[in-house]
Amino acid sequence: MTLRLITFDLDDTLWDAPPVLQAAEAALQRWLAEYAPRLDDQAGSRYRSNRQWLLEQEPALKGRISELRQRALQRSLQQAGYADAQAAQLAAAAFAHFLAARQQVALFPEVRPTLERLAGQFSLGVLTNGNADVQRIGIAGYFRFAFTAEQLGVSKPDPRAFQAVLAHAGVEAAQAVHIGDHPDDDIHGAQAAGIRAVWVNPQGKPWSGARAPDAQVANLAELPALLARWQRGH
Repeated sequence: MTLRLITFDLDDTLWDAPPVLQAAEAALQRWLAEYAPRLDDQAGSRYRSNRQWLLEQEPALKGRISELRQRALQRSLQQAGYADAQAAQLAAAAFAHFLAARQQVALFPEVRPTLERLAGQFSLGVLTNGNADVQRIGIAGYFRFAFTAEQLGVSKPDPRAFQAVLAHAGVEAAQAVHIGDHPDDDIHGAQAAGIRAVWVNPQGKPWSGARAPDAQVANLAELPALLARWQRGH
């Protein structure tokens, strides 16, 4: 069946995520030190503790990471002695500062040329569990849509996340391919929804999952040739 839709994960698929998140966390801590000094040097540990506590109380927050982060910040600020209203205001401002820094990504060099080439042949979309924003990053023009787990109310690897994307795009599972780095969230999740999955594996790690990916690439520049072979039925 002819391929029509290619969906992409974002973090660690289109860019290296750890440096981005580390820089955003550092920016957050600097902001808190200036605007919420009562947190002092316990800000980081207090936040991590509250994040874990919230996840234990409400496991569904795993798929609503923006809400989780802001609520953990607010709880930390309340524990540091800020009144509820002020804690809520500070948490919202702190999260906004973090989120802006979180969009400062360095795309892998092959990303733009690959997306430009594929966008001329297929509908491209985004399905991410994270809170990166393709509009703010400057790559929204390549994609017909971009969905986060928070928007869908369900996160990868739940097949319902992939099924929601298929329904939105109006394509059948056999007409779609998902591209991602995470063996469970991306590969097994897509395959559970009947979608072929390509594992992005730049470090050449051995596959350890139960069901192998339909294909793997070390570099996104390999995608056009791979998808062309699949279009020809090879």
